[in-house]
Amino acid sequence: MAKRTKSALKANRQNIKRRAHNRQMRSTLRSALKSIRASLDAKDLTGAKAALRRTVSIVDKMATKGIIHRNTAARYKSRIAGRLTKTAV
Repeated sequence: MAKRTKSALKANRQNIKRRAHNRQMRSTLRSALKSIRASLDAKDLTGAKAALRRTVSIVDKMATKGIIHRNTAARYKSRIAGRLTKTAV
């Protein structure tokens, strides 16, 4: 780290904490997406619908908090909902 002022040191500490939190949240999102894909591949519609609700909730929270962009969130939701309807048919 180049700057050693108090404010720069504090900003660095904050960045480290935020990065760790954001990485953990993204990991949670990836796990949720993986579980819904597994349910869809196994043709488990009831499990997929429950996983869809959980995943959409996680995606919306992340978009609200600015961890992912709202368009990225919309894309995730659209794709998983589309796969669910495609599998249900």
